[in-house]
Amino acid sequence: MINKQISAVVKANTAAMVEFRRDLHRHPELPWEEVRTTDRIAEELDKIGITYRRTEPTGIIAEIKGGKPGKTILLRADIDALPVMELTENIDYKSTIPGKMHACGHDSHTAMLLTAAKALYAIKDQLTGNVRLVFQPAEEVAEGAKSMIKQGVLEGVDNVFGMHIWSQTPVNKVSCNAGPSFASADLLTIKFRGQGGHGSMPHDTVDAVMIASAFVMNVQSIVSREIDPLEPAVVTIGRMEVGTRFNVIAENAVLEGTVRCFNVDIRKKIEAAIRRYADEVAAMYRGTAEVIYHYGTLPVINENRSALLAQSVIKEAFGDDFLYTERPTTGGEDFSYYMENIPGAFALVGSGNAAKDTQRAHHHGCFNIDEDGMPTGAELYAQYAWAYLNQSDF
Repeated sequence: MINKQISAVVKANTAAMVEFRRDLHRHPELPWEEVRTTDRIAEELDKIGITYRRTEPTGIIAEIKGGKPGKTILLRADIDALPVMELTENIDYKSTIPGKMHACGHDSHTAMLLTAAKALYAIKDQLTGNVRLVFQPAEEVAEGAKSMIKQGVLEGVDNVFGMHIWSQTPVNKVSCNAGPSFASADLLTIKFRGQGGHGSMPHDTVDAVMIASAFVMNVQSIVSREIDPLEPAVVTIGRMEVGTRFNVIAENAVLEGTVRCFNVDIRKKIEAAIRRYADEVAAMYRGTAEVIYHYGTLPVINENRSALLAQSVIKEAFGDDFLYTERPTTGGEDFSYYMENIPGAFALVGSGNAAKDTQRAHHHGCFNIDEDGMPTGAELYAQYAWAYLNQSDF
């Protein structure tokens, strides 16, 4: 199942991989702005000799044609950064752009997939099938995968595989569980309308503060009383804008929040309950409600056979002690769109190391990775593709 030449190529290119990641880290680009990043990826693919096409407005789809006909496996890396001020000290590859930072590890994903591309290109004549390499923009706003799909990235694809560097998982550990991995991530906005007036005459008003407060206090009952306790779900109201002055009773309130779960039926149930709660709480206080519910990413559900294949690759390539069981996260990941109708798996590659201060939460201004985990990720990309294309009964 394991190709030793892949291991050798990854090892020989590890230093270059780390330097490429650091170059991207110095020059972070936000979603849909990844022009330099796309150019740098294209330069590296040109050096290797891999054919590719650019997608609009940023991103790249590349293809390695195997020496023998067979299936097509898609490998994906995301390339965008975040609007986060980097607070990390004592590194010479700190972001050079104030307020922008690779605070989630996408720089490492890109570098790892390029290194995997070098390894797979070196054995292309041995491949039974093709490898599609996807360098995807705009994951952080959950728009990139859908855009790539519209531009034909899934045409002819039989299996998909992706990964995320993971600071909560120890370095030199990899998790790829069958079943739920990431939750769906939906956005909601609720607009309550009352009737404003003077704070000294509440009887002449309909107080939007009361409506919004009652909703926030009651909405958690959806999870605690309407959802099966064995089904994880989160309803969070993260922002509330209401009121203008200490002695003015507010007429309007705007709430924003998010819903996370692993089951699409429960997702629909929560949405319906939120709409009901908003309408009925508003009516109780003589106001009105408008709910704007936006479906974000789907849940990432690892297909059983693909996850088991990844686990076998992890153990054979790196040793049994590398295989780790990480709990599902209620974070969102737009890789889910690739998996909606195509089997595949999504792995978490450990980079947490307290000795190097790389155990910080993703999206934190001091987020960093233990780069010792990068060769594992690069080789896992390539070895999974090799193993999948050589599974005649898959």
